[in-house]
Amino acid sequence: MLRLQHLIGLPVIEMSGGKQVGHVKDAWFDEHWQLGGIILDAGRRFLTAIKAVLWNEVMVCGEDAVIIMNEASVRKTKQADIMRSFHTGSIRLKDLPVITVDGEQLGRVSDVYFDQIQGTQIVGYELTDGFIADILEGRKWLPAPESAEEVMLGEDVIIVPAGSEARLAPVAVSESDIGRNEP
Repeated sequence: MLRLQHLIGLPVIEMSGGKQVGHVKDAWFDEHWQLGGIILDAGRRFLTAIKAVLWNEVMVCGEDAVIIMNEASVRKTKQADIMRSFHTGSIRLKDLPVITVDGEQLGRVSDVYFDQIQGTQIVGYELTDGFIADILEGRKWLPAPESAEEVMLGEDVIIVPAGSEARLAPVAVSESDIGRNEP
């Protein structure tokens, strides 16, 4: 599993020439919250344009860098095409409240995890109840339901099935790097 927050800030390097084309600034999702690609912080040259790479053109997400096919993989993108993202779009996954269909709030999204092999499926959420609760109790891990129809990822809230609170597990300090290219 890969942790999305681990990707942010990594250099993006194109394979054909070994050139660094930017750093990962964010990740964007489609209307079904499937990972669509990464948004680059490409430096001062591109202050007005958004540079993005489709997820299917990412070859490797390593410990220290993201490798893409070639420089042509980097495309100018309109802000309107990137409505949903982790933390910079108009609809943000980070800090969305997670609520059961019974109305119980389980926490707010702090991070998401996805399967590197499948590439697009969110497999779990790291939830927070705030800074003080994180220190006293730690963050919580909520595995994503097996069926995508069981979870509703809306604009203002994520609604999960009743009983999801029983699936919560603590995220121990040693587990804080879940997904760093584990098999």
